Amino acid sequence: MADIKGAQAYTDAIARIKQGMAMPDSGKTAGQQGPSFGDILKNTIQNTVETQRNSERVSAAAVAGKANITDVLQATTEAEMSLSTVLAIRDRVIRAYEEVMRSPI
Repeated sequence: MADIKGAQAYTDAIARIKQGMAMPDSGKTAGQQGPSFGDILKNTIQNTVETQRNSERVSAAAVAGKANITDVLQATTEAEMSLSTVLAIRDRVIRAYEEVMRSPI
């Protein structure tokens, strides 16, 4: 059951990212633009921080005997996937920066 919930959380995260990265001409008028890359990045990081905090709260509740191990596993999996997403973005940004630095002027 935790695997299904973890997979659903991953699918939801991908859908949120794709929704934020929609092309500006996807049914919007010229005056309306989608969120900027900075906004998407900021929201992703904020969601990751909140997911990490939730994982810590659930883990503390389990230690106190108020949550079961399935809840802890689900929260930890969601936190891990969120962090993996942020790390993947960071790695791609660093690679892009390095590529720009290698390009001739």
